[in-house]
Amino acid sequence: MYHRILVPVENSPYDQVILAHIRKLARTCNNASIVLIHVADGWAARNINQLHLRESEEMKSDREYIEGVADSLEKEGFEAEAILAGGEPAKEIAACAIRENCDLIAMATHGYSGLRCWTLGSVADKVLHTATAPVFLVRAIAQPPA
Repeated sequence: MYHRILVPVENSPYDQVILAHIRKLARTCNNASIVLIHVADGWAARNINQLHLRESEEMKSDREYIEGVADSLEKEGFEAEAILAGGEPAKEIAACAIRENCDLIAMATHGYSGLRCWTLGSVADKVLHTATAPVFLVRAIAQPPA
């Protein structure tokens, strides 16, 4: 069914929600490989290439986080890769899916609606409308009710 699954992560509790689903899905799909992507979108990340900047402390922390998640998945027996990108998140996620030959994008959504969605924008919505690969969305609740 699916061979390479792109999973955007953001270094938040939402990541564990989508990763729980992806572990099951990847195993069901004959151990599909998992490609993790984190899109740093600070000023340095958006301008690193054209201005020949060094990674910011935030980007270094992001890289450490995503590589740690990939290592953890590999210890569980999954084939996993970590990609740190910079720029506009939805655009980078859609482009990465093509570049890395991913046949599914799986991501958590915060479930924003109304004014909050309009003002913040929804990365999930933008990915859904720009990606060429199928998009699997999971509504995540970061802190389950007690």
